[in-house]
Amino acid sequence: MGNSMQPHIRIGENYGIHYALLPGDPARVDEAAKFLDQTEAVANNREFKTIVGSYKGVRIFVTSTGIGGASAGIAVEELRKIGVNVMIRIGSCGANQAEVKLGDLVIAGGAVRNDGASDAYIDRAYPAIPDTGLLFHVIDAAKKSGYRYHIGKVRSHDSFYTDEEQQIDHYWSGKGILASDMETAALFVIGGLRGVKTASILNVVVEKDGNLEGGVNDYLDEQNESKLGEQKEIITALEAIISYHHSLKS
Repeated sequence: MGNSMQPHIRIGENYGIHYALLPGDPARVDEAAKFLDQTEAVANNREFKTIVGSYKGVRIFVTSTGIGGASAGIAVEELRKIGVNVMIRIGSCGANQAEVKLGDLVIAGGAVRNDGASDAYIDRAYPAIPDTGLLFHVIDAAKKSGYRYHIGKVRSHDSFYTDEEQQIDHYWSGKGILASDMETAALFVIGGLRGVKTASILNVVVEKDGNLEGGVNDYLDEQNESKLGEQKEIITALEAIISYHHSLKS
């Protein structure tokens, strides 16, 4: 591994931490900090903002990945190089099914690989799936918290603004895809190839056939249920890590 500073996340190996939450938005790092003790700012470079804190006695990184699979892949690779081997995405998504509502949690059981980042690693025959054991801990944490959640397949893509976006969403909705994001497929594929245990929890910020700009802006302005969904996904991810951590000792 070596002891060099990682060039993009700007963290070295001296922390000895094995767990990380991966929000896309750097602002969500600050939201996660509210649930942690003994927080410390670690690095802030480009889209990669990192803090470290404790949750129920376990030290955890929170590192933002920016938008899209390419930058998320950089975060996964560099965190792995400093010893992190369990990573849970806490992201946002748009719903592809009518029953998936604002502020609901979508727990990804697999991802359609409509992104370029995962393609750069391996043929699309390779599945984009989470670590099964970690997934069970995520589901159990959401269930015990009493949150409204959905488990199923999501779609990861590279643009909100293609000329055929509505047709594409309609197609995948018809195939039973629960929601769309931009990072989950890359996280799952790279994690699988590199031996990193991964999971993805997504907070719904736009309902099916809803207005993308309006939904995201309301979420950022803290004006709808999605803000509560953000808190729920953070708590779910933290509780899943604690449950997983204790399972290693049993």
